[in-house]
Amino acid sequence: MAGFPVAPRPQLLLASASPRRRELLLQLGVEFRVVPSAYPEQMDNASDPGELVVQNSLGKARDVQAREPGLILGADTIVVLDGTIYGKPRDTGEAVHMLTKLQGRWHTVHTGQALVDAHRECARHRSTRVRLRTMSTDQIRAYVSSGEPLDKAGAYAIQGLGAALVEAIDGCYTTVVGLSLPMLVDMLFEFEQFVF
Repeated sequence: MAGFPVAPRPQLLLASASPRRRELLLQLGVEFRVVPSAYPEQMDNASDPGELVVQNSLGKARDVQAREPGLILGADTIVVLDGTIYGKPRDTGEAVHMLTKLQGRWHTVHTGQALVDAHRECARHRSTRVRLRTMSTDQIRAYVSSGEPLDKAGAYAIQGLGAALVEAIDGCYTTVVGLSLPMLVDMLFEFEQFVF
């Protein structure tokens, strides 16, 4: 019995230096090349965090598109608790502060994604709720001393040592990692780029 015709695999320019996003694209089997964006992330729109991550994602993709043609993927992830945005901590002290605020409570992780080429743009966001377990100050400091939290929104990595901090998750796991694969597949299909 004849199968379906095989479509060419998507080829992306990833406007991010994030190792986590690279790993997720590899997991999906998408061909890509990393071209980091120089776009300065904005963090001043806490009233609409979904719109904020969409605008940051578009800004990153457009920045790369202005330099290199192709299909560009931009992404941005933030953590929000009680209307306060938690991006990447500036230092270990801020990482301890973030985790102290987040521990024992539900917060929301917002990831925005944008696909841009010469003819069109598509940008969306997805949100997932996460609850970190209650921890002692010593446990928080021990995790921060590992160095893992310093380049992560909210100061933890759900796919790394930080998995031991996560008590519950309500939503898409890969959104918390930094690139929602279900959302990306839908966006790629809109661009007639098929991953299956």
